[in-house]
Amino acid sequence: MPQIIFLPHDELCPEGKVIEAESGVTVCDAALAHGIEIEHACEKSCACTTCHVIVREGFDSMEESDELEDDMLDKAWGLEPESRLSCQSVVADEDLVVEIPKYTINQVSERH
Repeated sequence: MPQIIFLPHDELCPEGKVIEAESGVTVCDAALAHGIEIEHACEKSCACTTCHVIVREGFDSMEESDELEDDMLDKAWGLEPESRLSCQSVVADEDLVVEIPKYTINQVSERH
């Protein structure tokens, strides 16, 4: 079973976290299932950029992003070549190293 290594994020996982994820699950769903409360304001429908992540290792093991995801990513804060929307990024068979950016363009968090 592949691992996802989440790099430290001041609010969501200050120490970083290593989780196991089944192939076929999205990075967002895997994070949420393991207590990493990544934002997902559009309910994981690829309609916002709040779940934006940067895949530091294992990027090429995932299926390529589609045009809709690419269009949404153009609006993300801190966009990098290895950026993905975690709600659209499906874990394959390789381990991933994921960074959650410090900021999102979301002005209101769903966590109250």
